[in-house]
Amino acid sequence: MSTPPRLLMLNAFIGTAGYKKLYQELGFSVVSEWSERKAISLVRKTPPAVIVADFYHQTDFRDRLSNLESLLAAVQSAPGTRILVFYEAAHQAVLDKVSARLRIDAALTLPVQEDRLRATLQAGWKPLPLQFDAPFNYQA
Repeated sequence: MSTPPRLLMLNAFIGTAGYKKLYQELGFSVVSEWSERKAISLVRKTPPAVIVADFYHQTDFRDRLSNLESLLAAVQSAPGTRILVFYEAAHQAVLDKVSARLRIDAALTLPVQEDRLRATLQAGWKPLPLQFDAPFNYQA
């Protein structure tokens, strides 16, 4: 019997929290974390198959553009880990800037459509072309 793939939910807001049952139905062993620092520690110890995280931008961030840059930087050394973010459409421009520097495998706008989330997670998550709900100006 094989071990189910781990999915790490980083719950900055409530966007990712409501889908735990779906993740389990899709065969993931789900780990929830509210702290980005603790999530980084988990990623370094045992990289999960998938990270699902809320992405946001606040104008008062002094040294970064978003809440996820430290986590995204840490996961770059784990190429087998897929990164899915949920974001508000108003933060598209910031997401574009962050994804130009750090790998994000897929992004879904809030409110997330469950069928779109299911399809994204069932896509196999082999090395994927980027998938985004909205136009996304990614530069490789």
